[in-house]
Amino acid sequence: MVQFFWSIVTEQEAEKIAGKEIVKIIKEKSIMLYEKAAEYALKKGIIIADTKFEFGVVDGKIILIDEVFTPDSSRFWNKEKYQPGKPQENFDKQFVRNYLEKIKWNKQPPAPELPKEVVRKTRERYFEAERIICGITPF
Repeated sequence: MVQFFWSIVTEQEAEKIAGKEIVKIIKEKSIMLYEKAAEYALKKGIIIADTKFEFGVVDGKIILIDEVFTPDSSRFWNKEKYQPGKPQENFDKQFVRNYLEKIKWNKQPPAPELPKEVVRKTRERYFEAERIICGITPF
């Protein structure tokens, strides 16, 4: 049986669930991954403001179980236009979040359908992040 859930837990709660050693390893790997990616992205003009990782244990090994460092799992900010304490120019799904806040979505399923313009502008941001970070121009 597979169970899926969404929850934010403290480090202490995670240790109760998975054990101190697993949490220690995940923490170390998370910091190492973030530091390497943030350094690389910063050289390209992108601040990785935050990100998430999903880990699992398979055959006793800790593995990444989802995508990493994409506009869906990270917040990418334009380094040149960064201004502390203000909304940032971004290359991630913040545009969708802003739209959903504007229409006052209650965050309960089903999610509202996004207008084509919101989808288009979000897609443009994702492709711009890809172009800047990877040097790839889609299509």
